Amino acid sequence: MVKGKIFDIKNFAVHDGPGIRTTVFFKGCPLNCHWCHNPEGIDSSEDLFYYDSKCIGCWNCIDVCPLDAISKEGAKIKIDRALCDVCGECVKGCPTTALQIAGKEVTVEHVMEEIRKSTIYHDTSQGGVTLSGGEPFQQFDFMRRLIERCKEEDIHVTVDTSGFVDKEKLNSIKDKVDLFLFDLKIMDDEKHREYTGVSNRPILENLKNLLEDDRSEVIIRFPLIPDITDTEENIDSILEFLSDFKSSKEIDILPYHDVVEKYNRLRREYKIEDVSMPERARVNKVKKRFEDEGYTVKEGG
Repeated sequence: MVKGKIFDIKNFAVHDGPGIRTTVFFKGCPLNCHWCHNPEGIDSSEDLFYYDSKCIGCWNCIDVCPLDAISKEGAKIKIDRALCDVCGECVKGCPTTALQIAGKEVTVEHVMEEIRKSTIYHDTSQGGVTLSGGEPFQQFDFMRRLIERCKEEDIHVTVDTSGFVDKEKLNSIKDKVDLFLFDLKIMDDEKHREYTGVSNRPILENLKNLLEDDRSEVIIRFPLIPDITDTEENIDSILEFLSDFKSSKEIDILPYHDVVEKYNRLRREYKIEDVSMPERARVNKVKKRFEDEGYTVKEGG
């Protein structure tokens, strides 16, 4: 039985492909983008969230932790992440859900049962299922089997990918995928390594592979991060790269928004705290730039 690890299933999603969708969020990603909006999806293992605003200082979690990884810190608690193995005992003992686990192992059939609950909305809106994350290709066997089960039930499948994936694996499933949402972040390889932790070379090769295949439908997703991705040089390079291809004429602009609170709940460093949301005039200017080149542009997917 094929199993996978996910951290959420979101019903009635409207920004992850056409129509109303069910989005399945996979754990694990080969990138570590400084602006990642789903930091709980980066690690393949479970993550422990601490919502300090919900904490009432009952100290039940301290009493039940078998590894003594939790201690008092003023009126709140402190978690020693090096000791914590995310066993879940503290979550069970928390009366206010101040402690929550992101990540659980599931079967393909479990996910399909969740998907079927929204089938009527998928059908009436020409929606379907989106596999996101994290990076779905990190759990390739689970992803492939889930795609196969969806196609058996005539469900539209979208895969949201970073593009940093094995070329052979991509080729083996691309004919089964109705739509790829493909992230294109930074064209300069050195800068891409700085802000994501990996080279963009395999990403660009995989995108070229899909765009050259008339059977693959692709929507480019461009995260608009002030002073990082939104430079004129980067946008020029993206347009130059895409100019060789005729098959993809839609781009989703994803304006940056502050998610520092998520990182605080995970007690992780947020590396771009000094970055602000892009001004409306800047978003409009970038949108027009792509539109002037013949692209259909949506904001937020």
